[in-house]
Amino acid sequence: MSVINVHNEWDPLEEIIVGIADGARVPSVDGGLFAIDYAADLDEPSQVPTGPYPEQVVEEAGEDLDGLAELLKSHGVTVRRPDFLDLSREFGTPDWSSDGYYNYCPRDVLLPIGNTIIEAPMVLRSRYFDAFSYRRLLLEYFDGGAQWISAPKPRLPDETYNVRPESGSILNDLEPIFDAANVLRVGRDILYQVSCSGNRYGMRWLERVLGDEYRMHPVAGVYEGTHLDTTITPVRPGLVVICPERMHEDQVPRIFKNWDVIWCPPMIDSGWHGPFPRGSIWMGMNFIMLDPETAVVGEDQLPLIKELGRHGITTAPVRMRHARTLSGGVHCVTADIRRRGTLEDYC
Repeated sequence: MSVINVHNEWDPLEEIIVGIADGARVPSVDGGLFAIDYAADLDEPSQVPTGPYPEQVVEEAGEDLDGLAELLKSHGVTVRRPDFLDLSREFGTPDWSSDGYYNYCPRDVLLPIGNTIIEAPMVLRSRYFDAFSYRRLLLEYFDGGAQWISAPKPRLPDETYNVRPESGSILNDLEPIFDAANVLRVGRDILYQVSCSGNRYGMRWLERVLGDEYRMHPVAGVYEGTHLDTTITPVRPGLVVICPERMHEDQVPRIFKNWDVIWCPPMIDSGWHGPFPRGSIWMGMNFIMLDPETAVVGEDQLPLIKELGRHGITTAPVRMRHARTLSGGVHCVTADIRRRGTLEDYC
């Protein structure tokens, strides 16, 4: 088996990357950061609370990530961690300059599909070089036989972003841009969320790179916010959890037409630090599968844990105190690298 081997979200997990909270901060504000992360809550860019997150938040988030890593190791999973980068340092291109964000969410940066790992062309300037934190691991995976691709680095001019558009998307279709967390793998079927964190140009690029082995399915017009894994969580073949606030029955992707759907029960609010949360309450349905019968779920989400149990899923609860503060639940803060399984058709 290749050192990289991921065909879906549920095959038995063998290796995973867990993020770090060290140096987490809100970067200096530009049009893209404001449009994507803050325009829904604030009137002006000057109101964005830039700078390092409070020390207590960073320490507690680090403790919870370490706890998640230990839980995964106890189930026989190899856990890897990114390297620390000084995110406060300014960087740029001929068009703009920025500083960094965090390495809390490897799911946003890296997209393993089959035996290939793809560096995503991320939508925020502040995350332009996020993949550098994983370069040591990427080199190791490449030396181990994996295919390693970096999507074309986008220019991200000001014209990329629309702040509070009256119609259409926050992102324009000027070049391929998407976060890796806009994608979910269901064997030969790939779900791609068209939203403020992924445009259709990015979907076209990914579809062409993956080739005829895969079928691309856009998920559009259901949720303009970032990332698909707080709206749809595949559990195993034939079972999926879907957010009832963001998706109605007639919007469920057709690949799930013969699947059982768990309409996610109400979330338990884990709270947040600061004037408003960066992640929605639906961060609670952001979980990972250890195998088709075992889910790692935030310990607060008792209604979801109970509902999964009704469908024969055992849960391994984990503490995630700052999922809403840092905008990352269990699925966000991990990137599965190797699962024991093969490419199959589930439709």
